[in-house]
Amino acid sequence: MTTPTFATCDLCDAHEADTSGAFRVLPPVFRDFGATGRFSGQVATVRSLEDNSRIREAVATPGDGRVLVVEGGGSLRCALVGGNLAALAAKNGWAGIVVDGAVRDLAELTAAGIAVKALALMPMRSVKRGEGQAGLPVVIQGVTVRPGDWLYADEDGIVVSDRPLT
Repeated sequence: MTTPTFATCDLCDAHEADTSGAFRVLPPVFRDFGATGRFSGQVATVRSLEDNSRIREAVATPGDGRVLVVEGGGSLRCALVGGNLAALAAKNGWAGIVVDGAVRDLAELTAAGIAVKALALMPMRSVKRGEGQAGLPVVIQGVTVRPGDWLYADEDGIVVSDRPLT
């Protein structure tokens, strides 16, 4: 996989006059926990509070260069993604994962070779009750992200657009 050549700062400059809501910027609360901090792709979504069952199902499917965006409600009580899910996502061709919540297994996340952005590390794993929803609009730190949107993330931040950006 080649590293994308965009810069989120340049994307923000190019779209600063966009008041339509087509271009959105996520708040600067996410930290890098994966192998690389720069990634982009079309969005797939999962809504899951403290249960990673739907996340596991998503990363077990072909990613085709997409980005999985997880609405975890900002919960830091347990990790929604760990080393096993990151390795599965990398194996299946996902470009990256953004978790509005916690992750765990830092060494394994780094070794998996996939970009992961989340709020924090938490060693406690999530429950598995088969709860959650996939393929719906999610709200990440107050910003709506829809399946099919395009997400661009680098060391400066994360932006989302309703169409591919060049």
